[in-house]
Amino acid sequence: MARLFLLILSVFFVSGAAAREKVDLLTSIKPLQLIAAAVQDGVDEPAVLLPPGASAHHYALRPSDVRHLQAADLFYWIGPDMEVFLKPLVAGRHGASQQIQALPGLTLRHFGEAHAAHDDDHDHDHGEHDHDHRPGSLDAHLWLLPANALVIAEKMAGDLAALDPTNAQRYQANLAAFRQRLGDLDQRLQARLARVGDQPFFVFHEAYDYFEAAYGLRHAGVFSAGGEAQPGARHVAQMRQRLQLAGPSCVFYEPPARPRLAQTLTRGLPAQLAELDALGSGITADARGYERLLESLGSTLAECLEGL
Repeated sequence: MARLFLLILSVFFVSGAAAREKVDLLTSIKPLQLIAAAVQDGVDEPAVLLPPGASAHHYALRPSDVRHLQAADLFYWIGPDMEVFLKPLVAGRHGASQQIQALPGLTLRHFGEAHAAHDDDHDHDHGEHDHDHRPGSLDAHLWLLPANALVIAEKMAGDLAALDPTNAQRYQANLAAFRQRLGDLDQRLQARLARVGDQPFFVFHEAYDYFEAAYGLRHAGVFSAGGEAQPGARHVAQMRQRLQLAGPSCVFYEPPARPRLAQTLTRGLPAQLAELDALGSGITADARGYERLLESLGSTLAECLEGL
């Protein structure tokens, strides 16, 4: 009887230790969750703080969100140049937090930078920028560069292995597989997008510079209303004039905003409308989710630009 009791007790402690090995990994936004899902594949599933459609710049956390943020073992956020509202909450956390924009090894861009490969060949307005993104400030959409995603994944794999050494080899194997798949995807995107680098397109949000720089693209203009829900008639007329001068072009809008303004701008003009989602709102968070995010951006850009 005593031996049976000791056996049950040992099983209890072993199962308790196994339960403690579960790492509660939380990310601020979906793209970081997609990268974490590749690293945690087969071990656990990462969680994300912001729901689909929420603004990464301005969001009011629910009490349950705050509790999860405080309790998570690992928390990853882009940083104060993206999720301003998180600064005081991250400062009060007891668990490990990583400000991604501060990671060594990242390639960082700043608004107002020109794409050197296109400067001599294209008559673009390189000084134009999104009204919400001041020239010279950090472009925090850094996840859209595959090389940066790999730096982020390497950090996550190291952090997870430190907290969960039992699965350390699995995290490293997942990281190696992620690296290989990203290399293959990069080659496919390079081959397809190289054919459309000269085609003009416009965006409503200056969020794609990392992706554009990686694949030889350059937006011709940013149709920002300066934070206004409905821009004035004069501003709309100016934007329409830009489109008329561009000739056949693509105009990309973002969810969840309705493309009402986009439709007004392009009515009667040889411009094609399409949706680009830098956050991957509808993408399942699994091992290949991040790749699907980049593939979706690449395919949407290529399909529209190839049709011009």
